[in-house]
Amino acid sequence: MAGNAEDSRESEADQGARRRHRTLFRAAERRRNPPLRRTDITVTDEHAVRRAVKAASLGNAMEWFDFGIYSYLAVTIGHVFFPSGNATVELLSSFATFAVSFLVRPLGGMVFGPLGDKIGRKSVLAMTMIMMAIGTFAIGLIPSYGTIGFWAPALLIFFRLVQGFSTGGEYGGASTFIAEYAPDRRRGFFGSFLELGTLAGYVGAAGLVTVLTTVLGSGGMESWGWRVPFLVAGPIGLVGLYLRLRLDETPAFQKLEDASLHRASEAASAVETTAKGDLAKIFRQYWPSLLLCVCLVGAYNITDYMLLSYMPTYLSDEMGYSETNGLLILIGTMVVLMLLINQVGRLSDRIGRKPVLMAGMLGYLFLSLPAFLLVGQGSPVALAGGMLLLGLSLVCMLGTMSAALPALFPTEVRYGSLSIGYNVATSLFGGTTPLVITALISVTGSELMPAYYAMAAALVGVVAVACMKETARRPLAGSPPSVATPEEAAEMVESQAQVPRF
Repeated sequence: MAGNAEDSRESEADQGARRRHRTLFRAAERRRNPPLRRTDITVTDEHAVRRAVKAASLGNAMEWFDFGIYSYLAVTIGHVFFPSGNATVELLSSFATFAVSFLVRPLGGMVFGPLGDKIGRKSVLAMTMIMMAIGTFAIGLIPSYGTIGFWAPALLIFFRLVQGFSTGGEYGGASTFIAEYAPDRRRGFFGSFLELGTLAGYVGAAGLVTVLTTVLGSGGMESWGWRVPFLVAGPIGLVGLYLRLRLDETPAFQKLEDASLHRASEAASAVETTAKGDLAKIFRQYWPSLLLCVCLVGAYNITDYMLLSYMPTYLSDEMGYSETNGLLILIGTMVVLMLLINQVGRLSDRIGRKPVLMAGMLGYLFLSLPAFLLVGQGSPVALAGGMLLLGLSLVCMLGTMSAALPALFPTEVRYGSLSIGYNVATSLFGGTTPLVITALISVTGSELMPAYYAMAAALVGVVAVACMKETARRPLAGSPPSVATPEEAAEMVESQAQVPRF
């Protein structure tokens, strides 16, 4: 009681001092939180933004082209590298190798993420592109198990680890790169191009595998056809590297690097005075945001990998569809999503990230079971309807997540924090999805296990979305506002001008 009375007296004294010295207190408040000046606001270059989006999206497309190839060729790779005579064992071995690359993704994130906060986003993204291209191209050159025995799967695992390590710095850097280039009011739209690259990579992989399977047949694919998609990734990687090396560093990172050239007011620069990529600092100071990132990405990746990676295998092995028909229906679904994804990004700029993300999570929670029941009906129309239900739920996340995740962390630790959170979640939940679902179906005998698994993930996602803050149309944490035109910057400064008192 005495403490409360003392606090009350101190509060009354403060209020009395404020009344007696209004001018002094107002000046002190303005010094602590000065209004933005025109020089504090970043005016983006539309051409530079589009070049940054193109380079980042192509890298993402290459990453998912690789993972798509491996998923769509899982049965063939099982025969080539893990011949056992048991189809389930071969498939599980193939998916286990698919999952093993995800074990080193958090390690790659811990190396490349903080490095990107120290030396810049552009340099690290060039390094990850080179490593990914080398790893993918090399897989296409590995002799089969029948030629070199044990060394075939050993080399496959090694190069999958190279891919996984490089991928650890890819998504966090690419999404950070686009988010820091884009104006605040259009971050969702430009960010959606990153996942457009994801879908383009999957469509390219599925289309190439479908054509090769149709032309060569199963025998030709197992003999040499499976190598072609992996070898194609080499030239794509060189193109992506060329585009990335031509880019300038992001405006937000440049501001961190050179305060003398980009002098901001105290309020704008106080949070941007250093670019320490300190892992201890990330875990110590930003663990709540890190945990939220893991939950969001875990829910998103389980649903993503289930539909875009595992579904062709599910349709052929569990439902008895031909591999070609399953891939064609998946390609059709992904093309529809590609047509919608940028509009979803625009919608998230207009109504907010949370409503769009929540719609996607709730869609998976309530529509997964009906979708898989439709898939099980056997008719092409029912199959397409089930795939479309899952796809429309997924596109709400695809079109929004790449703008929502970078906004969880401040500029000085954004690349590192996002790389760690994203890759931990992807390793634990995303990359293991095909393996876990295959094992669950094998143990339970239920063909509806993918639906139950997706529903459990979506429930976690619903809670995570409810806990996150809305970030649409707002500056990134640790960065000054970013606008598209000088007129918009002038309007923002004028809106803060105090109305004169008479």
